[in-house]
Order: sequence, then structure tokens, then C-alpha cells
Amino acid sequence: MNVEFEKDYLAELYEKGKVMDKKHRFQPQVVNGYLKCVKALINASRMEDLHLFRSLNYERLKGDKKGLSSLRINDQYRLEFREIASQSNQMVIEICSLVDITNHYK
Repeated sequence: MNVEFEKDYLAELYEKGKVMDKKHRFQPQVVNGYLKCVKALINASRMEDLHLFRSLNYERLKGDKKGLSSLRINDQYRLEFREIASQSNQMVIEICSLVDITNHYK
């Protein structure tokens, strides 16, 4: 599956394992969890494959975040992303657009 980054800090965090701006600095265990989530998205051929990783807790969000899905990084943070379907009539998701790392309890 193709993965796109909507925000620069997400791409920088994936490529370098850290970010330069102070606003988006995370603890090492959060960065490792983020990398695990991105790798799971890249290796998945379809979204149903993510249900095999129960620790990621894949879910489609509701309410004000409708249209987004999430994977759990750890107990506090989750990775939110958009599922972009292919142009053909197939139900295959070709692109995941990573939106943000959010604090689940705020």
C-alpha cells in the first residue's frame, strides 16, 4: 500500500526517527510505535490485513473525526490517517494519507 504524509513532521519522523521542531518531539517508545504502524500500513495489501495485528487496534473513527481511521501507537497516542480508494470500482485501498499523531485523551 502506498503511504503519503500530509504533514512534514510525519515524513521527517519516519525518515530520520526524529524531528527538529520542538512542538512534535516524542519519546522513543512513541517513535518506535509510530514506525511500527507505518510499516504495517506499507506491508498491508488491504485494510482487513490490519485486523490481524490486534495490538494496533485498527478502527474507523466516528463523530467529528468521521472519514478518518486510526492505529494505536501506545496507550496515549494514535496515528490518524485517511483511506483513499483506488480509481477503479474495486474496494481496494491504494493510498493511506497520514494525517496526524494525536493524544487520544485530549
